[in-house]
Amino acid sequence: MIDLLKKEIAGRKTPEDKVNHLREMLQIVCLKILYDKGHFSNITFNGGTALRILYGIRRFSEDLDFFMTSKKGYDFGAIASDLKRGFSLNGLDASLKNWGLSHVDNSTIKFPELSANLELSGAGDQDISIRLEINLDPPAGGKIEKTLINKMFLINIAHFSLSSLFATKLHACFFRKNIKGRDFYDLIWYLGKKVKPDYVLLNNAIRQTEGKFQKLNENNLKDFMLQRIDKIEFKSLKKDVEPFLEDKTELRLLERDVIAKSIIDVF
Repeated sequence: MIDLLKKEIAGRKTPEDKVNHLREMLQIVCLKILYDKGHFSNITFNGGTALRILYGIRRFSEDLDFFMTSKKGYDFGAIASDLKRGFSLNGLDASLKNWGLSHVDNSTIKFPELSANLELSGAGDQDISIRLEINLDPPAGGKIEKTLINKMFLINIAHFSLSSLFATKLHACFFRKNIKGRDFYDLIWYLGKKVKPDYVLLNNAIRQTEGKFQKLNENNLKDFMLQRIDKIEFKSLKKDVEPFLEDKTELRLLERDVIAKSIIDVF
């Protein structure tokens, strides 16, 4: 595996690009381990990394996000143990720091020797790491699909449908306490694809976090989004997403006018 990782990053020009591609390969190894051990019977792939790996969005991601969709047989301890052993079998020394909140299981997976083994100059002293998060109490209504992917490995991954993924992204964009540029870059991608959200899932997510039923639908979502983007400071969002973009010129898309026009075109 070390030789494969070396080959992957050899042609990358900047330390940032090398780390982004390296982290993505580690994420795919993680998905392979989870798949081989049958954990996708309990969890469903979600979030920006799902967009990257399943649909080829042009930004990298730090995290692997999942929803627990079946409680029967779910065991986070087994997931963590399988990941550590799986990485070891692939010749990668990984340390896992696991913790949980009332509704989320988390693990930060660090690879303390990887930068040195790969002679990754410019990466600094910080360990290469990925974070895994499993929401134990996801909002109801998401539609689950399975997709066969062929990236390093051939694996069949359970994930939310594109409309359900869009619903969770809309919730993140407009109801997350600390908004992220990565979420709004993803929003532009969805709008460019003219995806329509799963309104049942969207409203259930809002009710879960806000304690009220928003009743968003195809008739009022456009006005809701246009009102919300007027309150957003896009300069800070650009700083958040810039390190993860394949093409930095796409930062020009993170403008209020661009997003507003896209919203009007789609809805």
